[in-house]
Amino acid sequence: MEDLKDLLPVEAVRLDVRAADWREAIGAAGRLMVETGATTDEYTREMVANVEENGPYIVIAPGVAFAHSRPSPAVLTTGMSWVRLAEPVEFGHESNDPVTLVVALAAKDSAAHTSAMASLARLLGNPDTAAALAAAPTPEALHAVLTGDGAEASEPSAGPEPSAASKPSAAPEPSAASGPRAASLHKILTVCGNGVGTSLFLKNTLEQVLDRWGWSRFVTVEATDTISAKGKASEAVALLTSREIARTLGDVGLPVKVVQDFTSTAEVDAVLRDTYDV
Repeated sequence: MEDLKDLLPVEAVRLDVRAADWREAIGAAGRLMVETGATTDEYTREMVANVEENGPYIVIAPGVAFAHSRPSPAVLTTGMSWVRLAEPVEFGHESNDPVTLVVALAAKDSAAHTSAMASLARLLGNPDTAAALAAAPTPEALHAVLTGDGAEASEPSAGPEPSAASKPSAAPEPSAASGPRAASLHKILTVCGNGVGTSLFLKNTLEQVLDRWGWSRFVTVEATDTISAKGKASEAVALLTSREIARTLGDVGLPVKVVQDFTSTAEVDAVLRDTYDV
């Protein structure tokens, strides 16, 4: 399993890039992956088409877009790029626009980059590290923040001490939000258009919260795409996703929880509390 330093070489980092709109911003990130041998030009077109088809759900946090598409023949090797824009651009996201940072991912499969996504989620979710990344004067300085020891991610607020009644392992007395589930191990699905990018990012943030609560033994998290999520909904207590993907999913027979900032452990903490009525 590859780490962030393996997937994001310093040559794939560009600062103060000018882009007229979101398509040019994704194009700049795509060109870097072409130049570093991760993809062909076709993959850049696929990333743009993903937004055209599914909307701006890739804007995962205020000012941050995570451009990607499905694994395809246009992906030569799993890789990433990082583009900090000179001027922000609008992607059309109702709460997280405008975007100043575009991180792009090209994945050969859904497994090789999970460690990198966990590292990136922690880095962007830490205000001190995020500020250091925004202020880095050179690609080399920014890359050092990304791949060095850096500051540890801020921990979410302490979760509730699970009681016998509410603890998932004890088959909690379900609220209307969670619905009845007989199994002792609960599942939550995080959903995006492709199942390899933003859904994995949200999965990592949710797992940070579950770890802090001490609930990781009781709740498993699976990242998936919209099609698979509909088929797996009956296995889960809730789906967590963006507003755009929630609209695409429609009624799946159980709660679909919208998360605006995929880097925010505080927001995910609040969504988890609402899901389990704690």
